[in-house]
Amino acid sequence: MGHGRAPLRTAAAGAVSAALIAGTVVGLAPAAQAAPAVRFVDITGDGGTVLKANVLTPAGADGTRDYPLVVLPTSWGLPQIEYLAQAQKLADSGYVVLTYNVRGFWQSGGQIEVAGPPDIADASKVIDWALAHTPADPQRVGMAGVSYGAGISLLAAAHDKRIKAVAALSGWADLIDSIYSGRTQHVQAAAVLDGAGTLTGRESPEVREIFDNLYASDLSKEQQMIDWGRKRSVGTYVDQLNSNGAAVMLANAWGDTVFPANQYAGFYEKLTGPKRLELRPGDHATAELTGLFGLPNDVWTDTERWFDHYLKGADNGIDREQPVQLKSRSAGGYEGYPDWKSVGATRRKVALAGSTTIHANVDSGADGGIVFLSSILDQVAQLPPIASMPLLPRRWAAVWQSERFGTAQQVRGTARLHTTLTPTKESGTFVAYLYDVGPLGIGKLVTHAPLSWHGRTPGEPFGVDLDLFSTAYDVPAGHRLALVVDTVDPLYTEHNPSGAQLTFSSPSDDPSYVSVPLREQ
Repeated sequence: MGHGRAPLRTAAAGAVSAALIAGTVVGLAPAAQAAPAVRFVDITGDGGTVLKANVLTPAGADGTRDYPLVVLPTSWGLPQIEYLAQAQKLADSGYVVLTYNVRGFWQSGGQIEVAGPPDIADASKVIDWALAHTPADPQRVGMAGVSYGAGISLLAAAHDKRIKAVAALSGWADLIDSIYSGRTQHVQAAAVLDGAGTLTGRESPEVREIFDNLYASDLSKEQQMIDWGRKRSVGTYVDQLNSNGAAVMLANAWGDTVFPANQYAGFYEKLTGPKRLELRPGDHATAELTGLFGLPNDVWTDTERWFDHYLKGADNGIDREQPVQLKSRSAGGYEGYPDWKSVGATRRKVALAGSTTIHANVDSGADGGIVFLSSILDQVAQLPPIASMPLLPRRWAAVWQSERFGTAQQVRGTARLHTTLTPTKESGTFVAYLYDVGPLGIGKLVTHAPLSWHGRTPGEPFGVDLDLFSTAYDVPAGHRLALVVDTVDPLYTEHNPSGAQLTFSSPSDDPSYVSVPLREQ
């Protein structure tokens, strides 16, 4: 099977390369004659693995001076020319830029390790090569990347003190919290990653086993998966990263269905060095996409500003701006905050009164959408997934609604659900959704999150605290907020045995509520 995929990978590489190069030509046409030449090279990575790479050097480099170096590891499943447009822009402005195809993908050797130790060692080998073969300054090394490249860049900065600045775009800080939050498999996202890896690369036996165990819901392998993910999460090495002192810029999208914004926000709070957090509408890597074709793009503009300041020493003001920059899904323009805790400066509780029982195993119609598609629609047309509150079947969905708001409510940050749950089976899953409900009862999805449990005593209540995925959304005046809970969502694996029922109650000494973070007016 591996040999059979080689021609397919080669053909696909040609197609993707042609598309990216075409976009680069269009985006950079006015400066095409001045663009630095691209040099394709082979770099020996960890264990002798050959990594395919390309290098751009500033025009006019004559060996009399050194330039800051930016290393760009490729995204999951994309070829080495992924960043060509941005690499040319960086080289034009005085950087040596080296892009390499990470091991296991396309024409690079080795197997996919999912940012394992060999990938981190590869990053250092690539820096070694660049310092030996280009006019790169060893005191001014940066790394950046989208998605997989972002995760590898952060991990490399925690392990290699030479890296002084990082821009991690649509990446992860906690791999398990990304694909297994609330002990629930994000099965659609995992399937997309698995499929892309199978098509464009060669999964290692360990990675294949992790995917298989994830799909199989094998609890006996749960701790093994968690340990595997921790080794590949920069959050595990945050003390090392802080000690190394790299300046870290994090950027993500509110609707990222692969790496939800929560895990970046939590990680950002633990950083002690120069840092910046940017969150925008969109899904995984969609906020950065136009920049890969050389078109104007806020994320890539700020990435270059970040490197200009922390690698070149440019006084461009990025260090004096509010370090947390958010763009609402509902309104244009950016909002600046001094830190993450200031984002939801006030909180409004919506009471979840009474006792409600729902039956499991049937999708009520309240859903988080479809991986990529739904959040892209929200990004470009402000059309998130919708559901009619009056038509949701109460047998399979619990619904609570707030009063109508007299003024607009600017939801910012992480909503939290607190309730008491009594299941009839020892295992189960529910998904909580927060909706913006208009006068006709049509709800637009504000945020959601899944939760699963195992080993509970049937009929015995237990407390639940669940953080919904962080977001920025404006609820218009005259609308309500609604909290909906059901047990089936195509985005996730469910663990409800046949015939299971869930009862949500609000004891007088421990009332249930959803706490909604609001921007300070």
